[in-house]
Amino acid sequence: MLAYILLNSIPTQEKNIIEDLNKIPEVIDVNGIMGKYDIIVQISTDLPDDIDSAVRKIRSIKGVTSSYTMPVIYGQGGSIDKKRD
Repeated sequence: MLAYILLNSIPTQEKNIIEDLNKIPEVIDVNGIMGKYDIIVQISTDLPDDIDSAVRKIRSIKGVTSSYTMPVIYGQGGSIDKKRD
């Protein structure tokens, strides 16, 4: 399962949050962004329920104020065959 998560954070905490995000095994990519959200995270899990677990870990990071999770719909650009590195 693949999902993208948009995060808002306390200003000036982005670098610390990104460091903590990179310690979560399900996280495969993290980038700071400009606009309505501060950080975008890509996660990959084997089971749908594991998405919930990863999101709970992410939401518990100090400085994260809100999140918006977008699971990928396979067959519309995503592929079940794609594996994380």
